[in-house]
Amino acid sequence: MIHFMLNGQSVQTDADPDTPLLWVVRDHFKLKGSKFGCGAGLCGACTMHVDGAAAKTCVTPIAAVADKSITTIEGLGTPEDLHPLQAAWHEHAVPQCGYCQSGQIMAAAALLDANPNPSSDEIDAGMSGNICRCGCYPRIKRAIQSVSENALAYDAMAQTEGRA
Repeated sequence: MIHFMLNGQSVQTDADPDTPLLWVVRDHFKLKGSKFGCGAGLCGACTMHVDGAAAKTCVTPIAAVADKSITTIEGLGTPEDLHPLQAAWHEHAVPQCGYCQSGQIMAAAALLDANPNPSSDEIDAGMSGNICRCGCYPRIKRAIQSVSENALAYDAMAQTEGRA
């Protein structure tokens, strides 16, 4: 039995230890937001967070996440309480077909967690492992930049008002 945290809940599975995390999450736990794209860890459609870091889950065996914390797109925000990136995706009309977008958002969230104020080049580098066949890259980048700018403005306001 393999135990781990899934979106803040303690779970376990008796899946074969070599089964990719993506399939355990989709098939055993019925969370369908993360997508299968290439099966080789190259496109990023399957991106989830493993202990806060972006991971390509189509090539991550379930045994590798024992006792770790997994966050899927379903655990990032809710329709009632969107994560700032999810809200920015709506605001900037990012998705076209939408297939890759959960992986894009998860990669962007890990990027902003590690670097809340990335430069244009750092965004490009941080998102380079995620492919969007529709070519939504300019809108993806604008959405990430807007979240970073809003966070910086909020932090500056909090410091000015003595809340930081």
